[in-house]
Amino acid sequence: MAKHEHVRVAVIGSGFGGLGAAVRLRREGITDFVVLERADSVGGTWRDNSYPGCACDVPSHLYSFSFAPNPDWPRTFSGQRHIRAYLEHVTDTFGIRPHLRLNHEVTRMSWNEDELRWDIDTSRGGFSADVVVSATGPLSDPRIPDIPGLDGFTGKVFHSARWDHDYDLTGKRVAMVGTGASAIQIVPSIQPEVGRLTLFQRTPPWVMPRMDRAISGPERWLHRRLPFTATARRGILWGIRELQVSAFTKRPDELGLVERLAKANIARAVKDPALRARLTPSYRLGCKRILLSNTYYPALAQPNVDVVASGLKEVRGNVVVAADGTETEVDAIIFGTGFHVTDMPIAPRVIGADGRSLAEHWKTGMESLRGATAAGFPNWMTIIGPNTGLGNSSMILMIESQLNYMADYLRQLDLLTPTGPGGRAALAARPSAVNAWNRRVQSRMERTVWKAGGCESWYLDANGRNTTLWPGTTGEFRRETRTVDLSEYEVLRTPAKPQPASGAASAASRRTSRKKETVR
Repeated sequence: MAKHEHVRVAVIGSGFGGLGAAVRLRREGITDFVVLERADSVGGTWRDNSYPGCACDVPSHLYSFSFAPNPDWPRTFSGQRHIRAYLEHVTDTFGIRPHLRLNHEVTRMSWNEDELRWDIDTSRGGFSADVVVSATGPLSDPRIPDIPGLDGFTGKVFHSARWDHDYDLTGKRVAMVGTGASAIQIVPSIQPEVGRLTLFQRTPPWVMPRMDRAISGPERWLHRRLPFTATARRGILWGIRELQVSAFTKRPDELGLVERLAKANIARAVKDPALRARLTPSYRLGCKRILLSNTYYPALAQPNVDVVASGLKEVRGNVVVAADGTETEVDAIIFGTGFHVTDMPIAPRVIGADGRSLAEHWKTGMESLRGATAAGFPNWMTIIGPNTGLGNSSMILMIESQLNYMADYLRQLDLLTPTGPGGRAALAARPSAVNAWNRRVQSRMERTVWKAGGCESWYLDANGRNTTLWPGTTGEFRRETRTVDLSEYEVLRTPAKPQPASGAASAASRRTSRKKETVR
């Protein structure tokens, strides 16, 4: 077990959110921090998802940090390999390696009320921290549905985020379960090599053409020599998406024209009217994430592919049975069934000031203040927290906004901390502020396509609340998270310990006192 280590900040996770936090800490002059990562390398979801065809559906120049532009993206939409390499490059360029604690899975973190700090247990030793920044991400823990009989299946079973590269799919009979962003990339990638592919589709997605191409050598040369051209490119990509937001959040009926384009995309690739009908959604475009592919529909039209317009109900030996009764014998089952998003896996491991876990606090739905802090959990922040997701733009924009909030949060703590040995301060989000923020967010959510579009999606929790997406523009979110409003927090302080005149500590100086202050 590693020796106990105290740091000012403990960052959990080393994906875009965790690495972004680490870079921002160093740029703020803070070097007393660690990045606790459960795996043996950085990269987060772009390390874990290595399935065939894995790529981003946000343009490369927008899906990267503004403070770390990459003039050498090879394609307008980059693949997993290049995005992971980019994150490794960021790690090296900004000196994050010394702060990494790889293979350190956080098993529990609890608020120490007496010391105003977090005590953290990991798989390789203990830490304590003044502040915790949780950047575990919503797409980190795969979700496999509880299918009766799955345990008795004698073939191969794996999730898209845990791809078994040692298993040869050549000539195999494969069941693909799910039709989300991963599945539409996997299907055309494996279709030419498998013997038979059966796609289990509960709900068809809306799929638009993917305007992807190689970025030419002259373009990359221009971006290297004149960096403002890459900045301008990023700005144009951002602006286009900002203009689209109102259709998703205020006027979903405006998406009807885009639906007609999407239907034309189906018609071009799928000539069989029965198959075309199964692939045409009945809900408003945008209610689920709009997917991008030029190869998905052509793959489904191939003779070795069957589309079962029903979910997987049970497994009987090597036979998979759909909810509509369709039976198919297969050699392998691949789940593209998403992740634990609205039931964040880290939540049961985070124990707050009242001794209850974050999962208990959020049992009726995730709630936070400005997507960052939670009532009852002082000096704890999350990156990509509740209602910070996007349906049409780059999550890196939201992450950078939250990093602004994190930086000001730490500045405020500096100003509030009593001077002298042992002086500590903490900010505890007021329940009234959290409630007010979430009432406002949920009120705005009612008119969005995600609530009024007529679908069920992973954006919604078990109670039908959209606790995942942000119902506004990224520019608006940046304004809302530019600085910390201290009226939304209770300030906790531990006074500095007096220095004993005789050099021997008295009983009084050994006792730690704490007082609460209201900042108005």
